[in-house]
Amino acid sequence: MQVEIDRGGCISCGLCEATCPAVFRIAEDGLAEAYHQPADDAERDGAQAAAAQCPVSVIHTTA
Repeated sequence: MQVEIDRGGCISCGLCEATCPAVFRIAEDGLAEAYHQPADDAERDGAQAAAAQCPVSVIHTTA
């Protein structure tokens, strides 16, 4: 799985980081970033949950 964030649309709510801190973090510029690609089922599930819950739908996952 590949995870990307459209950082231009990020509102810095922190939900992705709270949902899956192994994949997401808030970068120094205050926007979310996918700093690590999911490496196991738990991380993939967390990344998909974060994408589904993102209030501005800027997290995208591909197989």
